Amino acid sequence: MEKIRIQKMIADSGYCSRRKAEELMSKGRVKLNGHPVKLGDKCGFSDIITIDGERIYMPKKKNFIYIMMNKPRGYVTTVSDDRNRRCVMDLLEDVEERVYPVGRLDRNSEGLLLFTNDGEFANNIMHPSRHISKTYRVTVRPDINDEQLVRLSEGIEIDGKKTMPATVIVKEKQAGRVVLLITIKEGRNRQIRRMCEAVGLEVARLRRISVGPLKLGMLQPGTWRELTAEELRAIRTAIGKEK
Repeated sequence: MEKIRIQKMIADSGYCSRRKAEELMSKGRVKLNGHPVKLGDKCGFSDIITIDGERIYMPKKKNFIYIMMNKPRGYVTTVSDDRNRRCVMDLLEDVEERVYPVGRLDRNSEGLLLFTNDGEFANNIMHPSRHISKTYRVTVRPDINDEQLVRLSEGIEIDGKKTMPATVIVKEKQAGRVVLLITIKEGRNRQIRRMCEAVGLEVARLRRISVGPLKLGMLQPGTWRELTAEELRAIRTAIGKEK
């Protein structure tokens, strides 16, 4: 039976990145069949891997699946929630494979959310070095001036670190309401909301409409579909080029 490095097995499960798995292994938090492991150790699909006592499940035959969802408001981007809030996984009841969200959208945000059971694919999209672009349609209040636009575009300091330059386009302007298209190439926690708050703007609605070359299009809120072969080729090309 083919043996696979334990850190790769953990990454392929979607639990975390390979680098993070190696870190967990070096700290003695990973066990194979009840015994601590070291870097370089390998395992098979019949072995039992645990992290802090929690079993990591790997299907014996990997059938990779790639899903796009239009996440509605009011759902948290987690596999389960101890506060009994609605989870995005509740909308994937018909999916036979066990998949995980790629990144996250906060509870009050909506739009394009990817799911997969391909750990390497997910980690490549989320890794900061890839700089995969993400575009959001953001409704803010009350109005926006040139100074605020410049600050959003050039970068905002969040938690002591400045955000990367962003592309900000004014899409619509009405009394007390402005619609922006904001494109960023990183994915810090609640980044768009915190950027807008930092320049005195209230975010009334936030919807992600694209991730790299993948576009939400006319997919209805709360529904999902598998990525097409063409979309998969496009996003894989982006992962390879957008660095």
